[in-house]
Amino acid sequence: MNKQSYNLAFVFPGQGSQSVGMLNELAASYPEVQQIFERASDALSKDLWSLVSNGSEEELHQTENTQPIMLAAGFAVWNVWCQHSTVRPAWVAGHSLGEYTALVCASAIQFEDAIKLVAIRGQLMQEAVPAGTGAMAAILGLENHEVVKACNEAIDNDIVSAVNFNSTGQVVIAGNVAAVERAMAIAKTMGAKRALLLPVSVPSHCALMRPAAEKLDEYLQNTAISSSKMTLIHNVDVTSHSAPEVIRHALKEQLYRPVNWADSVKFMNDQGVTRFVECGPGKVLIGLNKRIAKEAAHYSIYNPATLDEALEKIHD
Repeated sequence: MNKQSYNLAFVFPGQGSQSVGMLNELAASYPEVQQIFERASDALSKDLWSLVSNGSEEELHQTENTQPIMLAAGFAVWNVWCQHSTVRPAWVAGHSLGEYTALVCASAIQFEDAIKLVAIRGQLMQEAVPAGTGAMAAILGLENHEVVKACNEAIDNDIVSAVNFNSTGQVVIAGNVAAVERAMAIAKTMGAKRALLLPVSVPSHCALMRPAAEKLDEYLQNTAISSSKMTLIHNVDVTSHSAPEVIRHALKEQLYRPVNWADSVKFMNDQGVTRFVECGPGKVLIGLNKRIAKEAAHYSIYNPATLDEALEKIHD
């Protein structure tokens, strides 16, 4: 019998956590990983596991590939967990694209439907902003309002804005390449410790994505969505929703509005969540979450050793 733990949240990473060879160790020990990737590959008629295992970094970073690959990766890790533990989280959330993974794991969207949806999402995003014309960058060491000010000063008839409020002192900006570069330079003059361009092919969560969001809405309307079996916190408004039409609206808005990750983690922590598990490749979210919910316990699952640690520590 599965047991839902009210003080446990599973969180799912988005673009930026991908790397060639990710999950190879886990797949070698747990056949569920490749089984999930086979389902995703069949849905798209594209061999996603080959891209992960043997593809180039360039192919992996193309957003129309990255999005279904990261969703499959997070869901694969979730399936491994579910096969080997009876503990289930009461809370889930995902960073940007990871929100779709959270919806699948919470049984709000069917896996194959979500794979097709995020592949289309990636295509629409790439079409909205041709490769090389948009960029995203991480600004480290400034307050949120200082990053917003730097973006406002850098606009100059272009678009650039703060789009990911990830943790104290880490904000991601996005927009036209030239404006992003100007904002990075301004941020440095304001005392930013670092300003780093990110390995993504589209500027997510800024106004440049609004045309893509309008087109995505047509596909969202034709995707079956039901209420989540867990409390799912949405990026755009740090709120849980049960009505399918409201979930669709949140997913549409998420494409061109900021990801409020720090507030989402803080909200769950304030509601009694004391254990956070990052479910998917890499350790990006655990690094952020430790800075937001400092007194909580944090785990990542991406290989057999980290799975064993989580299984040992998380039980009710």
